[in-house]
Amino acid sequence: MPATTETLTAERILAATEEVLRRHGPAKATVVDVARALGVSHGSVYRHFRTKAALREAVTKRWLDRTTEVLAAVAADTGLDPEDRVREWFATLFAAKRRKAGLDPELFATYTVLVGESGEVVNDHICDLTGQLTDIVRAGVASGAFTVDDPETTARALFQATGFFHDPGYAKEWERPGVQEEFEAVMDLLVKGLRG
Repeated sequence: MPATTETLTAERILAATEEVLRRHGPAKATVVDVARALGVSHGSVYRHFRTKAALREAVTKRWLDRTTEVLAAVAADTGLDPEDRVREWFATLFAAKRRKAGLDPELFATYTVLVGESGEVVNDHICDLTGQLTDIVRAGVASGAFTVDDPETTARALFQATGFFHDPGYAKEWERPGVQEEFEAVMDLLVKGLRG
C-alpha cells in the first residue's frame, strides 16, 4: 500500500468513500476499499469513523447537507417576498434532486439505499428543511402575505404535499414530459392556500 503524504482528514475519507460507492455500489463497498483508495490502512479510516455504519452515515449526511446549504441561501433571501421565496425554495429543491438523479444515476441510487439506512440523519435533514420552510412561512405571516395559524405545521404540510417532487422514490417520474408544469400547478395551489 503506497504511503500518503497528505494529511488524512474526515473530509478526505468522505470524498474517497463517495468515489468507492460510485464504483462498487453500497452492497460491495468496504472500508478496506476506501483505505486502499486513500493509500492508508483501514485502521486509519477507523480512527476517524469507528464503524462502517458510522462512515456510511457520515457520507450520507454530507450528501444531504449539500442540498440543505443551497436551500438555506434561498430561505434567507429577504430580498424575495415570502410567496416568491416559497416558490424558489421548492424549485431549487426539485432542481437539485433532478440534477442529482439525472447526472449520476448510479450514485443517486446508492445514496437512496444509504438514506434508507440512516434514519436519524434523514430525520435531522427533514427537520432542517422544514425549519427553513417554517422561517419562510413565519415571515409571510409577519408581512401579512400569508394567513396561517401555525407556521410550523404549515411548513410540514407543504413539505409533505410536494413529496412527489423531492422524494427519491419518484425520481423516475421527474424526467417525463409535463412534470415541470405539474410542479408549477402544485405550487400555485399551495401558495393560494397560504394566502388564505
